[in-house]
Amino acid sequence: MSKCSFVLLFHNLCYLHIRMQTDALPEAHASWPTWAEFLRRRGLESLAAWALESAGPLTVLGAQALYLGGPLLRPAFSNGQIDALAGLLEDHSEALAFAAFLRAVVPVPAREEMPS
Repeated sequence: MSKCSFVLLFHNLCYLHIRMQTDALPEAHASWPTWAEFLRRRGLESLAAWALESAGPLTVLGAQALYLGGPLLRPAFSNGQIDALAGLLEDHSEALAFAAFLRAVVPVPAREEMPS
C-alpha cells in the first residue's frame, strides 16, 4: 500500500467515524426530555444537574457501571436507554449539556388546592 493510498484510506475512515458520531447526536438527545420529566416528577432535576456538573471524571465510572450492570437493568430499561445514558456519562461535555438542559427546563407549577 502506497503512502498516498494509506492517507486517503485513513482520511475516509476518520470522516466516516466523525459522520457516524454526528448522526447519532440527535438520537441521543431525543431521550433528554423524557429523562428530564422523570427527574422533575421526583424532584431530582437539581440534584441530577449538580451531580453531573460536580462529578467530573467520575461520570466515566458511572458509565462503566451501567455497561457492567446492563444485563440486570434490561428488564426495566431498553438497550437504547442504557446505552444512551452510558454514552452521556462517558462524554463530559454531553453530561454538562444535559445538566444545562435540566436547569433550563421550566417546571410545571404545582396545582393549588381548592379551598373546602
